[in-house]
Amino acid sequence: ACFRLLCSLLLPALFLSGILCICLVLLLCGVRLWIQRKKQLSSAGRDGKRPLLVAFFHPYCNAGGGGERVLWCAIRTLQKKYRNVTCVVYTGDRDATGEEIVEGAFRRFNIKLIHPVKFVFLQKRFLVEASLYPHFTLLGQSLGSVFLGWEALLKCAPDIYIDSMGYAFTIPLFKYLGGCRVGCYVHYPTISTDMLSVVRNQDTRFNNAAFITSSPLFSKFKLVYYYFFAFMYGLVGSCSDVVMVNSSWTLNHILSLWRAGACTSVVYPPCDVQAFLDIPLEVEKSTSEYSIVSVSQFRPEKDHPLQIRAFAKLLKEKRVGQEPSLKLILIGGCRNQQDEERVNNLKCLCEELGVSDDVVFRINIPFEELKRHLAEATIGLHTMWNEHFGIGVVECMAAGTVILAHNSGGPKLDIVVPHEGRVTGFLAEDEDSYAETMAYIFSLSPEKRLEIRENARRSVHRFSDQHFEDTFLLSVEPLFK
Repeated sequence: ACFRLLCSLLLPALFLSGILCICLVLLLCGVRLWIQRKKQLSSAGRDGKRPLLVAFFHPYCNAGGGGERVLWCAIRTLQKKYRNVTCVVYTGDRDATGEEIVEGAFRRFNIKLIHPVKFVFLQKRFLVEASLYPHFTLLGQSLGSVFLGWEALLKCAPDIYIDSMGYAFTIPLFKYLGGCRVGCYVHYPTISTDMLSVVRNQDTRFNNAAFITSSPLFSKFKLVYYYFFAFMYGLVGSCSDVVMVNSSWTLNHILSLWRAGACTSVVYPPCDVQAFLDIPLEVEKSTSEYSIVSVSQFRPEKDHPLQIRAFAKLLKEKRVGQEPSLKLILIGGCRNQQDEERVNNLKCLCEELGVSDDVVFRINIPFEELKRHLAEATIGLHTMWNEHFGIGVVECMAAGTVILAHNSGGPKLDIVVPHEGRVTGFLAEDEDSYAETMAYIFSLSPEKRLEIRENARRSVHRFSDQHFEDTFLLSVEPLFK
């Protein structure tokens, strides 16, 4: 009797599920055909042929970070190589016109595009803002990116889709509904095995709150959530036809999560080393003030508080009326109000530590001013744990500063490594080691510092625009076949 009751309930449920699945498949097929039809009806070029639409998904394209430099260099590279290509950028920067965005790219990065770019302005960028999801941020932003991607796809269906900002959950959408060939450039895996180990070991960090680390139950729940998200992230990422990663560190994580080794390659981001190589390298003249310069966006993971605390420690140990004096110059981009609040909090920290007069904030500055600060600096400072690559680190080395970066991620594996057996810079991990290493660098003779600066400059040619263009074109070639 029980078996018959079970069958009488189960069979209709299975039948209904089957019908719903068929309806869903038919609906998705219908949507795909409709999008394909829209694509075919789009306007042809002057020669009667419809240009190949290559779309980049970059909701914050008007920001001033390394990811944006990759975007504009990638577009310029495609414009150089392919004649019948129109580049499209999906962006949420509705407070600027297309002309202003292109002008901003030239002003900040010294990148001049060859042909115009089509901008598709998105209304729903707020769906990918971290502030919208105080809890389950990774999942919330990823689901939000799917809705934002859907808006992008409806407004413009491309032939080739490249996610250039790390929204992997948009990839299946464009591949299976948009019928696009899809690729991505991964600056930083949305989740990594390092993040899993932070939660597993109950370490307190900016993305692992103290109330979670102090509770074994919350930690276990977050670990299960992270493993589920990692599985989903691997699933959507593996849909890519072409995967480009920016460093050896990112490569290792993406290979373990996406398992798409056959189509994955390292494409170092383009660093404008040439623009810094004309800064003359010479033994420092005696000066009354030395500067330490940091170049990075004001985001929490960049760990600017560590820079300020280490600098305050250096001053405390060094200073009793000693000359020369030291200045810490924090250069970076602010993307939104949260970043501006972060800068205000950093200024409060400076006051608290009594170093306000010795720390300078330079926000969203033009390229020429950035170059001038780097030319005058003695030390280039970087403090992000597991920085995926570190364009700012390369720029500091090319400009001739003595780099002091975090002993992890891209700087450790790819950038601040010996060149022809010679020292190119220094690595540190915490407040004490940063303060000690800065003191050590200042204790070196100007001649010894010059030798390290020259080694560093010789080592950065592998991160040039030209090297990026060559490796980028080689990687994306399958998308154009």
